[in-house]
Amino acid sequence: MSYTGSLFNFINNSTSSFHTVLNAQSYLIKNGFEEVNFSEDWQLKADKKYFTKIYDSTLIAFIPHQNLREGMKIAVSHTDFPCLKIKPSADIMQNDYGKLNVEVYGGMILNTWFDRPLSIAGKVVLKGQDCYQPDVKFVDFKRPLMIIPNLAIHMDRSINSGKSISKQKEMLPLAFMQTENNSEDELANDNSKLIKLLAEELSCAQEDILSYDLTVYQVETPYYLGFAGELVTAPRLDNITSVKACIEGIIADKRKVGLDIAVLFDNEEVGSRTKQGGASNVLSNVIERIYMAFGYTRQAFLADLAKSFMLSIDVAHAMHPNYIEKK
Repeated sequence: MSYTGSLFNFINNSTSSFHTVLNAQSYLIKNGFEEVNFSEDWQLKADKKYFTKIYDSTLIAFIPHQNLREGMKIAVSHTDFPCLKIKPSADIMQNDYGKLNVEVYGGMILNTWFDRPLSIAGKVVLKGQDCYQPDVKFVDFKRPLMIIPNLAIHMDRSINSGKSISKQKEMLPLAFMQTENNSEDELANDNSKLIKLLAEELSCAQEDILSYDLTVYQVETPYYLGFAGELVTAPRLDNITSVKACIEGIIADKRKVGLDIAVLFDNEEVGSRTKQGGASNVLSNVIERIYMAFGYTRQAFLADLAKSFMLSIDVAHAMHPNYIEKK
């Protein structure tokens, strides 16, 4: 029960790929891992514990042991999950109702997102002293902000007959309403309501917000259920469960030789072909840098790949009691 309890906390705090990395970082630091900057030279020591973050949404933790060339043991999972992403210039007004323009990210089951409390988490980029080094902030409102309302059955009698859902029209969250306090000028400005909300949360000027990468997530917390409390329900099981397993695994590492690595990639839900995704060269670059830090050649790195082992860990599919024919 204690592991599941810690998993519940991990899920509650992993509300975007960025927050998943921050969450994992917190666990690693508490267990003796030291951060090394991806954009700086590395000075590494054998048997010390390290991690590096890549573009804030991917994390690689590693332990180089005394005899580094005894092979690598690698476990890989992903920090992202099916969700809605908020587009630029997101505010939409229709008949006094304010909605946010969003896009579907990953393989969502669309109808499960209706009539549920939704919040926002992610990364916001602000003006900095150096135009090449803007300030990066992370935001998680941790409270219900929006809802995607279903149409009443009286107005759509076919709603229970396998109706298709328009992602561009019917999946837009209701976020605010026109009131006497809203000026026409304010509502005419691009993103005025969303940007104002972000600025208030971050205690910054609205004009300082340059860009954002924001996730819409379901607010519900994990629960035990079942007559004997033997079942679990939670959002983001894919793939926060596997992220937690990878972090737990490398924290509990007992090997004395070789190189042990836990990798938390981003963007698996959309094909992994990003600069921080599983199809990028990030992992091979990190491993080669580890070898170089200990004076080994690229040839040694490539040779040792042949005697290494990697697990790609994703959430498992159990038998569905209402679809036992699906195996």
